[in-house]
Amino acid sequence: MTIAADTTARSRTYGYDDLPRLMGLMTGDEKHGPAATSTLDVLWVLYDRVLRVTPERRDDPARDRFLLSKGHGPMAYYAVLAAKGFLPVDWLPGFGSYDSPLGHHPDRVLVPGAEIGSGSLGHGLPIAVGTALGLRAQGRTDPAVWALIGDAELDEGSNHEAIAFAGPARLDRLHTVVIDNSSASHALPGGIAARFEAAGWSAVTVDGRDHEALYAAFTAPHPDRPHVVVARVEPKNA
Repeated sequence: MTIAADTTARSRTYGYDDLPRLMGLMTGDEKHGPAATSTLDVLWVLYDRVLRVTPERRDDPARDRFLLSKGHGPMAYYAVLAAKGFLPVDWLPGFGSYDSPLGHHPDRVLVPGAEIGSGSLGHGLPIAVGTALGLRAQGRTDPAVWALIGDAELDEGSNHEAIAFAGPARLDRLHTVVIDNSSASHALPGGIAARFEAAGWSAVTVDGRDHEALYAAFTAPHPDRPHVVVARVEPKNA
């Protein structure tokens, strides 16, 4: 791709209705289709209306941080990043190929806008807790930290340690979105939100396909507490 073509691709505006076509450009050997499509609406609302980060500000210390823990199904993530100009749309057809920066797990060194390398279950939320603590230690109280995890990740003990720590630590700049597509192996008594609430979090459960409900949940006030949004979508095997 020439520099001129790259500039044109980055400046083109894409909307939500373009996302299926952008995802359709990624024809590689993808083993986690439901993991990708389950996140599509959450990712769009976050990047379109909530996150204070742009391609030009992706290295700005004052930016919001978004950490995709559910990185084993990154197609929707790549499509949204391309739609918002973080990476060229021309990269999408190479998804998963040997020389493509768009791997089956995002690599923060290769993917513009990616904050962490991810895909192994249970890592993103603990890293988000550390990120929020680091920003607090630096005196940066404005940037928000967002982590997107899957319900199956709550089978991992590392997430429960992060949940248990973040509430008493009053990490009010920490936000988590749990995609609930009925993938968890172990039932959570009282539901996912109750687990977070018991640890001192603010919690909201919404339809993960309803953009207005998602936006309201993402922007709900939660003084002195971390905040979790449980986004329910269709079951993985439906």
